Amino acid sequence: MSTPSPDVYEQGRGMDAHNQAMREIRGRNDESHDPREPTRVWLDEDNTPDGVYDSLTIILNTGGCRWARAGGCTMCGYVAESVDGGTVAHEDLMRQIEICLEHEEENADEPAGQIKIYTSGSFLDEREIPAKTRQAIAETFADRDRMVVESLPDFVDEEKIHDFTDRGVETDIAVGLETATDQIRHDCINKYFDFSEFERAAEAAQKAGAGIKAYLLMKPPFLSESEAIEDMKRSIRRCAAVEGCHTVSMNPTNVQEFTMVEQLYFDDGYRPPWLWSVAEVLESTAEEDVIVVSDPVGHGSDRGAHNCGECDDRVQRAIKDFDLRQDPSVFEQVSCDCERTWEEVCKRERSYSMPLVR
Repeated sequence: MSTPSPDVYEQGRGMDAHNQAMREIRGRNDESHDPREPTRVWLDEDNTPDGVYDSLTIILNTGGCRWARAGGCTMCGYVAESVDGGTVAHEDLMRQIEICLEHEEENADEPAGQIKIYTSGSFLDEREIPAKTRQAIAETFADRDRMVVESLPDFVDEEKIHDFTDRGVETDIAVGLETATDQIRHDCINKYFDFSEFERAAEAAQKAGAGIKAYLLMKPPFLSESEAIEDMKRSIRRCAAVEGCHTVSMNPTNVQEFTMVEQLYFDDGYRPPWLWSVAEVLESTAEEDVIVVSDPVGHGSDRGAHNCGECDDRVQRAIKDFDLRQDPSVFEQVSCDCERTWEEVCKRERSYSMPLVR
């Protein structure tokens, strides 16, 4: 199994250049964060195998992803929001949970049926979330219907998952797979594991009574628009064939601070994906035996997935509608003149001479 440490690139994986560049970029960040305050918390709706659920989404402030400390993924700036020093005490993490529950009580009519917990790295990495804390969190939410926690495949094992499933909570492990293509994951995203390790994690989750939710990345750096579209279609179909993987969340790349993507963006070497591309992938894979959803962060802005500016909100609403109903006909109800520009970009843009337009 791959080891998420600086030693990875010394094993002939060719990641040393990416990691060195990103450690330098991340070193420009001088912000600090309160270990007793969650990074973010909000209420929303999610499509699940059991229907649409109200969700309480929690991003815990931890010591950060250990792979990001080594260099990390080219697009991910979440480690910049993590606590200095590498660890957060159990008491501080539980205080963050209390704050999130207070937010829910103030803003929801009733407790959400689904809880989603993320960190800047892996919830199942015991350096970020100690076993004691994981078990306390499992006990706190034992009365909810569903639970989603995010982790790299390295840390997915049956014993940890049983903390949730043994309490009768339907549990999903969300894995940041990004793409089913190993070369793209390694060379464009700088993520160290192979697709086979995602399959192993899915098997372990199934044995513990949990499901798998795959997170894919739409248009990592160094891919043209058409290459990104085809990679997502191929990746969704390959994920759908993995037993236990019932949901794919396709996340269009947004330009986050202190990342290689941001540096490319400022040097005119990167444009986030078109919203038309997101719609194209969703429409083309709607018949696959898997729930496919997308939530373009920062849609309509230069740093997020966008079209021309005139139609962005309409297309975003159609994407959200599709997420909840899985009905591709919603995209027949939106159109704009900029579709012609997008079509030409898909035909003409090449990965060695992009972006063609901004």
